[in-house]
Amino acid sequence: MFQGLSEKLMSVFDNLRRSGKLTEKDIDLALNEVKMALLEADVNFKVVKTFIKRIKERALGAEILKSLTPSQQVIKIVMEELTVLLGTERSKINISSKKPTVILMAGLQGSGKTTTSAKLALHLRKEDKKTPMLVACDIYRPAAVKQLQILGDQLSVEVFTGKEGQKPASIAKDSIEHALNKDCDVVIIDTAGRLHIDDDMMNEVKEISTAVKPTEVLLVVDAMTGQDAVNMATSFNSILELTGIILTKLDGDARGGAALSIREVTGKPVKFVGIGEKTSSLEAFYPERMAQRILGMGDVMTLIEKAQANMDEQKMKEIEKRVLEAEFNFNDFLYQLTQIKKMGPLDQLLGMIPGLSSMGNLNEFSFDDKKFKRFEAIILSMTEAERNQPDLIDGSRRKRIAAGSGNDIQDVNQLLKQFSQMRKMMKQFGNLAKRKGSGRFGKLFGK
Repeated sequence: MFQGLSEKLMSVFDNLRRSGKLTEKDIDLALNEVKMALLEADVNFKVVKTFIKRIKERALGAEILKSLTPSQQVIKIVMEELTVLLGTERSKINISSKKPTVILMAGLQGSGKTTTSAKLALHLRKEDKKTPMLVACDIYRPAAVKQLQILGDQLSVEVFTGKEGQKPASIAKDSIEHALNKDCDVVIIDTAGRLHIDDDMMNEVKEISTAVKPTEVLLVVDAMTGQDAVNMATSFNSILELTGIILTKLDGDARGGAALSIREVTGKPVKFVGIGEKTSSLEAFYPERMAQRILGMGDVMTLIEKAQANMDEQKMKEIEKRVLEAEFNFNDFLYQLTQIKKMGPLDQLLGMIPGLSSMGNLNEFSFDDKKFKRFEAIILSMTEAERNQPDLIDGSRRKRIAAGSGNDIQDVNQLLKQFSQMRKMMKQFGNLAKRKGSGRFGKLFGK
């Protein structure tokens, strides 16, 4: 996520730290590099211009705090202004005092609107203890209704579909009464998209909005389209009066132009971000946490929340003990991978850890299901002694393990290499936790 932008910004800050006492020229040079990094990340030019101006005014006029070096003060200002740019505070879903709360989902075809509707339903059920219902108003795209029904079945969420030939606005209106009969307190309406903005699509969405008077009108946009996403949001907002935005495919966005521009340009808050294909991969958008990620400072709070949602207290303590005591063998490796896999892609999780988030090649630590099953077979083909003492595994043992697991010796070598890298990283993590046990790292380990 935003890897290209993060690396460039961290390089600028590293140069600032080495400068010692800063002059106005030093700040100008640094901010020019920040400006170029943002423009290369496809951030809106006017947004960049205003952002840099605000930072410069504060950096040159600010009283340098006694507890901070000048470079730290500049970084602090950038962090604060980046948070403002992203929206300052989390913007939650507005829940109507009168049931049901109606959420209208809009967007172009291919933005992930249907799957995002299902993800939002799951989020509201888990986090807000609501009983959501999905409404299929995309009657044009082949299999769109069926897709929503399949997702609803997977999540055990009620799905409302209209009658043959019924218009979307009529379907949406009928869904309200159905929701009340089923005791559903949130209605999420999935509307039709197009490959581009046109009058037919806009008129239809307006008709649905007029028919149901939604509490929330959320625009779903593909973060990877950069400024096109911002322009689309501006067009939709001029007709629909959006209440918020959901950015999808953020995990694949190395630049960050849409995320950094859309709030400033449209004036509408980003409420959620999609960071994967699973129905659980929808995150509430916290501007300060996102600013920390962009600046390579990690995101411990989100990591803590993911751990708490996926692991019970006893398992958290077991992980704490293993990491802090640097006792990390293949039994631990397999157990922890099984637990961590529930939390999301490993490279994303490691990127939330301060100190580790600035390390390159975190994608080396990603595990898809196919790779996980292959690694699991290899580990289970080891003897108990080999699992407990990985250093015992020499060339002949590798051949035996490969044959026993039905894999090539190259697969065994890859696992051993990845295990060695993870053990080294876990040791660094443990050392950081010991040093900072009373701070945010301590919270991660339940202290």
